[in-house]
Amino acid sequence: MSDRYRVLITDDDPEMRELVAEYLAGHGFDVLHAANGLEALLCVKRQRPQAVLLDINMPRLGGLESLKRIRAFAPLTRVVVYSGMLEPEVERQARASGAVAVFAKPVALDALRLALEGDTPTPPTPPETAAAAVTSNASPAPSKARKLRILLIDDDSEMTDLLGEFLSLHGAETFSVTNAIDALRLLGQGAPDAIFLDIEMPGLSGLDALPAIRALAPNTKVVMLSGIHDEAVAKQTLSRGAFDYMAKPLDLMYLGRTLDTIRAMTAEGL
Repeated sequence: MSDRYRVLITDDDPEMRELVAEYLAGHGFDVLHAANGLEALLCVKRQRPQAVLLDINMPRLGGLESLKRIRAFAPLTRVVVYSGMLEPEVERQARASGAVAVFAKPVALDALRLALEGDTPTPPTPPETAAAAVTSNASPAPSKARKLRILLIDDDSEMTDLLGEFLSLHGAETFSVTNAIDALRLLGQGAPDAIFLDIEMPGLSGLDALPAIRALAPNTKVVMLSGIHDEAVAKQTLSRGAFDYMAKPLDLMYLGRTLDTIRAMTAEGL
């Protein structure tokens, strides 16, 4: 392995990130760091590492979405996925999206290193990802700044009013529906930049609606909202492709940072 072999470690747990970084640096890797999916995408786009170690359960763009977007504009980059909560379906999706290896935490560091530097070929880029790669490598057409379009899905009118007012004050255009079925009908007419989706709704819940929403609007950032903070549910939504997870009552400072992240990714075309 060349001593110039560059690896990006993406994990929102700083202790885990430092542990893996110290080990890899000791084995001759040039190590880069990212604490969330957005940082990972920007780093891959600008630094072009040969390999990426990617935690699948992260806020601000979950690992599966990070993986798909990394493979879109860097199809030759080796991506190794690991997770503290690895469901069989998530593992299947990770491999289908181009991960060269998938590990459950805790994982032996030697196994991670061998997967990152391994001689096995990088999986072929899925057709839809290849098309996105061509688009991402093309020179972007000049465009005027525009407001973010955000769909709010919540049966609580007070929540949508509060959330809509906050987002409007921060330069976004919002529209809302009270249930997931109406949201799916709307998505058939066009996808917004982001969706704020309540988990606990009568009829089709937000968690059950998430796969259909991701299928209809694969590039839309979906932020899950819940009246109860549940770490297991949060990780489940992120592993299934949610962009972020927030518990009610909403932390407006965190909400503002999430909106800034969505705006930055939209501006970068990520």
